[in-house]
Amino acid sequence: MGRRRRRVDPAAGALPEAIAALSRSLPSGPSPEIFRRAKFDRPEATPALWQLLFRVLAPLPLDNALASLAPEVQARLVKSALRSQGYPRLALAQLPEDGSQGSRELLLALSWLLARGPVPEQMLAQTRVPLGDEMTVCQCEALASPGPPAPQVRAEEPVDVRHVQWLMGKLRFRWRQLVSSQQEQCSLLSKIHQYTRGCHGDQSLGHLSVAEAEMLRDPEGGQQLLRTLECENRRLEAVLAWRRTELVFWRWMDTVLDTCAPGAPAATSQGTFLPRIPEHRGGELELVAWELRALQEELQEAAERRRAAWEAEAGGCGRGPEWSAVRRASREAVETELGALRRRWEQDRDPAQPHGPRRLVRREDGAAGDRDLRAAEVIRTLRSQEVCLEAVLRQLQGQCRQELARLAGALPGLIWILPPGR
Repeated sequence: MGRRRRRVDPAAGALPEAIAALSRSLPSGPSPEIFRRAKFDRPEATPALWQLLFRVLAPLPLDNALASLAPEVQARLVKSALRSQGYPRLALAQLPEDGSQGSRELLLALSWLLARGPVPEQMLAQTRVPLGDEMTVCQCEALASPGPPAPQVRAEEPVDVRHVQWLMGKLRFRWRQLVSSQQEQCSLLSKIHQYTRGCHGDQSLGHLSVAEAEMLRDPEGGQQLLRTLECENRRLEAVLAWRRTELVFWRWMDTVLDTCAPGAPAATSQGTFLPRIPEHRGGELELVAWELRALQEELQEAAERRRAAWEAEAGGCGRGPEWSAVRRASREAVETELGALRRRWEQDRDPAQPHGPRRLVRREDGAAGDRDLRAAEVIRTLRSQEVCLEAVLRQLQGQCRQELARLAGALPGLIWILPPGR
């Protein structure tokens, strides 16, 4: 009799492939062995996961100054970033920052980030190599209003007004320096586009970009650019492989959650936050619905607290001139907010609203294709954003005037001297 052939679970073979694809898609991703050791909370996997979370949570591509930070500083930044994004498990905040333990909790935090959004695609977009001269047209993350006012923090020591004026002067100087550098960059781009007109093989472009002109000037730099593009293509292939096999990873993460101690406070106080993704990625809707319900509850609690505070404050104001000033300021703030939201809604309602990076192309004939965007349209979009920002600025200036009036009323013997006009 022959030996009975043992059945092999296809998911068990796909798990190493899924973890390897995830590691290749992330910047300086750890090896799949790090993920396996993190499942069993091995301490040797902790430093690599701290560094990976720091790279993922960094808002911009890391430079030499950020990359050379101490591991303890990186761990504190990771904790604060996860806390600000609403990470529900409190066990992460209790982890030591020296990297001695907590690899399983770090793996859960990484999985939470992967469940919330397309992290590999975002990291790939940050390190993408632009071959053409591009400009980002819209700013979708810009808010219509500054939101609720920040809580007032009383300084332990009196603040020197001269130091504040020095900071304001430094900010103005940096702003002028930034504007002048942008103007100089635009002037150089215009010269390159004008001098290389007719040199590009694609007649729809007509001129070379800065990267293409640099390749002609320095062939060795072109070889380096080619190697960078090959590395980017490998990461893109890894992202595609991860999307094909990520369901196996989430099933494996269910086993990681099962290995957590049932009596741990982090496991009992918070529920499971990793989504169970069925076929066709239907679990994304469940995750969005859960986040919307949590946000609705937070907004209701904040509204109740504000309503109670407003009723308590309004009860003692009476009907004098102060009450009228408060009502007038509130009405102006509401009208400003509604106007900003209405303009934002008008912009979002247009399906042809420009979005994302666009390549800068200089054309003398002025002809534009169906998917092209004229400079006049970009200027119109920027002016609409300028109107929204000016409304926000006026609102903030009104709040500052009210605060100064309150301070002046509290100190009747103090003389306020305005700064000299410019």
